[in-house]
Amino acid sequence: MFNRTTAIVLVAALAAAAGLWASRQYFGSVRHSPWPQTKAVRLFEPPRTLPAFSLRQSDGTQLIPGELKGHWTLVFLGFTHCPDVCPTTLAELSVAQKQWDSIPESTRPRVLFVSVDPERDPPDRIGEYAHGFHKDTLAATADIPALETFTKSLGMVFGKVPAPEGAPADQYTMDHSASMAVLDPQGRMAGLIRPPLDPNAIAADLAALTEAKTP
Repeated sequence: MFNRTTAIVLVAALAAAAGLWASRQYFGSVRHSPWPQTKAVRLFEPPRTLPAFSLRQSDGTQLIPGELKGHWTLVFLGFTHCPDVCPTTLAELSVAQKQWDSIPESTRPRVLFVSVDPERDPPDRIGEYAHGFHKDTLAATADIPALETFTKSLGMVFGKVPAPEGAPADQYTMDHSASMAVLDPQGRMAGLIRPPLDPNAIAADLAALTEAKTP
């Protein structure tokens, strides 16, 4: 006889089945990711194609999406007047970069430092600043609208914090996302690295991803 108890059991079974289906839909792509397992890098599946952008590199040339293809790239936002987070992060990344020296230059992972303070950070300044941590670090900036478009596509934000009352106006600071975007060799948004950073884990993750075949 179909009684209340039987109905409850059926509803519970259907709910469990629905939950299993949903979990497979949500987590299935993670289980079947084409990339090796990573520790520091949180990978997305599938990667997301970025909209068109154009930044100014430290050598004066334009940085467009096509320039980022062929390498795994870590994108870090910052500014040269940053008192602590930016220099600390770039110093930690340089530890990882030194471990990539044995990887051929044609596929070696790269670090891209993007200044969100174009008012005080012209291209030549950001190049000198970034190269002081590691010679291979790329550096770029742009006007505020272009930076907003680029950072938004990475799920990141930045903003100007006015100088304290009584201080010169140029003594402002910048707030910005501390996480790093991870772009795959096709220039797609493929993952994130969140602080605190582990340089050795970052080095190992990017080396393993570079060795893996791009899907």
